[in-house]
Amino acid sequence: MLNRDKEVDLARRAKVIEWLKTEVVDHVAHLLKGMWEGSHAKMVDALASLISSGYILGRRLGISYRSLDEAIIDKMKKHRQEGHQLEDWYGDISSLEEHLRKR
Repeated sequence: MLNRDKEVDLARRAKVIEWLKTEVVDHVAHLLKGMWEGSHAKMVDALASLISSGYILGRRLGISYRSLDEAIIDKMKKHRQEGHQLEDWYGDISSLEEHLRKR
């Protein structure tokens, strides 16, 4: 019976990951629709949903929220050092890096 419980748990975990993947795609679609409509509220809602789904998907894949935050900070640092265009034009990279470091 113990083996059966493990199989059920594994199947449930796989199903949740697949569901989260579809949620990410759905949130991207809602973001694009909000952008098309020029709706600030829809864009904010879709981005919040997309980011939170990304964090939760990461957790289901065994990635802690802290590890994900640190990976994002590292990526921003690398982009900044390499002279990413968004940093050069708008300072977006260092702004996000600073925001994450303050949390």
